[in-house]
This record gives sequence, C-alpha cells and structure tokens, in this order.
Amino acid sequence: MSIGLPEAQGGFGGGLEMMAAMEEMGRALAPEPLSETLFQAAPLLARRGQTELLEGVVGGQVRIALAVGEDGMRDDLNAIAMTAARSPSGWQLDGTKCVVVAAPWATHLLVAARTSGSPGESDGLSLFLVPAAAPGVSMAPYRMLDERHAADVSFNAAGVDASALVGGEGQGFALIEEWRDRAIAAAAAEACGVIERLLDDTVAYARQREQFGHKIGSFQALQHRMVDMYLELELARSAALLACQSLDGDPAERAAAASAAKVTVARAVRFAGQNAVQLHGGMGMTDELAIGHYFKRATVIEHQFGSAGWHLCPPCRAGRARRLTGAALTRLDFTLAGHAAGCVSASPPRAQCSAAQIEFDNG
Repeated sequence: MSIGLPEAQGGFGGGLEMMAAMEEMGRALAPEPLSETLFQAAPLLARRGQTELLEGVVGGQVRIALAVGEDGMRDDLNAIAMTAARSPSGWQLDGTKCVVVAAPWATHLLVAARTSGSPGESDGLSLFLVPAAAPGVSMAPYRMLDERHAADVSFNAAGVDASALVGGEGQGFALIEEWRDRAIAAAAAEACGVIERLLDDTVAYARQREQFGHKIGSFQALQHRMVDMYLELELARSAALLACQSLDGDPAERAAAASAAKVTVARAVRFAGQNAVQLHGGMGMTDELAIGHYFKRATVIEHQFGSAGWHLCPPCRAGRARRLTGAALTRLDFTLAGHAAGCVSASPPRAQCSAAQIEFDNG
C-alpha cells in the first residue's frame, strides 16, 4: 500500500510502479479505491508532512476520496463555488460535491473549496482534509455506470480545525491541477489493462465463432479491426507511460504529458470498446459477458477528468497555459495535432472548440 508514496516517505515511488499496478487493476476490473488514495491524494499529502495520516494509508486504515466536482462545473476547475470560511475553531465548509468516487468507502475527504474570490477565478481556492464522519458532512451514495461506488457529498456548516488546510490558504489551484494530472495518469494506465482485456476476449471469441462455415477470425476485414485495436492499445500504453513518468517532474511537462495521455486514451478506449462489442454482436452488450462490463468502464474513463475536446482546445486550456510555456506547450500541440489539426488553427475560440469536439466525436 505504499506504491504511490515517495521513497523518502518509505514508499516505492510512483511512476513505473503506478503504471504496473493500475494496468493490473484495469485487467481485473477491480472497483477498488486504489487510485484515489495511493496515487491521487497520498502524493499531495506526502509533501506536506502528513506523516501520521500516511502511516494509516500504508496500513490500509485510511482511505481518501477527492471531492472536487460540483453540479454544472464540467471541466473548468476555476468554477468551484463551495466555500470555506474561518471560524473560532478553524474552518466552516458549506456546499455540495457531486460524483465523489470512492466516497462511501472513504475515511477522509480531500475537499476543494473557495476561501476567497468568486467562481471562475483560480485565486482563492484551497484544499482541506476532512474526516468523512465529521459533523455536518452527509452522503448520498450510489453506483456508477461502471459499478464503482460514488456519492454526492453535502457540507452543511461542517467544522474542521485549522490543521485541516492542506498547503497555503488560497493557493490550492496548483494542487488541484496536480491532482487532475495524477488522476489522468492513473486512469490512463488502468485503461491499458481494460483495452488489453477487450482485445484478448475479442480475439478469443473470433477464434471460436463460426459464420458461413468459417471462424470469423479468418475474415481479413475483422483481422484488420483487431489489429487496429492492438495499435490503439500500444499508443495508449506509450502515452500513459509518459504521463506516469512525468508526474514528479516539471509541472509544465507533467501537464503536457497528462493532456496528451487523456486525448490518446480517450480515443483508444472508445475505439476498442465499440469494436469489441460489434465483433461480439448483440451479446456484447449483455451483462452475461465480461465484455459489456469492460466497455462500461472504458466509457467512464473516456469522460473522466476533462473531456478530450477540452484537452484538445487551446482556449479551453487557457488555465493550463499559464504553466504550459515554451517547449512544453510546443510538444503538447505537436502531440495533439494528429488528433485535431483544426483545433490549433487561427479560427475564433468558439470555432476552435467546436472543431476539436466534432473531430473527436466523429472519430
């Protein structure tokens, strides 16, 4: 349980180890809160001396969920509206977080709230570590499309002490962006395991299913489909590996690698999932076959942590552009150019957003 922690904190580091662990989680389709605790929250807390809490993470007693998203917020982290105000005992949190993955299992919540400023501004955001059982915290749990546990979490005058603040007051935006980059890298690694299982099951089925007196795997057109699935897997694996290896480096390099991985993996999981279902026929959509469950997980991964259209669109990435400068920004645009060349044209911002989204949606 110390895979995601830095070596200085008694861990094994987080790059290649995270890639290997999350890829296996994808193959097994395990709906466990491994990524949320070990690879998203723990590295942020490790650099801020939360030694006692990290010992609980390593021992398995502490499980952390990231409470960032809000109703109507979509991909823009600046739109966070939940508030945190000073109180005699520390801080008082008010607001609601939506689709907090792993919240029903969590012992603690890492909550993004606004200590100053207005929604739409990056300044004034802060992170708080809140016990899930704290007074004023309530959950409405449910299962997601991919059978993972999540909840909408309400904070009604939830009180925490001053030590709950993670990092500096009003300086949480950089931490929130780092969280998203780490979440993208972990999801990309998991997606590689999901795609590999989709491909393996499809190849095995094509070797058994007969049509017109022949195994369907002998049809050249279907062989081409499965080869294309394999190519998408290798592209996704390369992008995921780069994202995982960039997590502890320069923030601009990390952001560039995360955005490139998000776009590459989103395209790969959609292509692999849709073709796996089509080559299985109607039964590929049923719950009786594993393929349908992997397709659901692939669909969720495609849309988590910012849409591919958002990561493709320069005006939408304006917040990230503050740290995507020079060579890092050039490499990102070069990487994404193959996915949506029209996105980097000289057209107006709205047209650029539309071109990126239409190209991606049309595959």
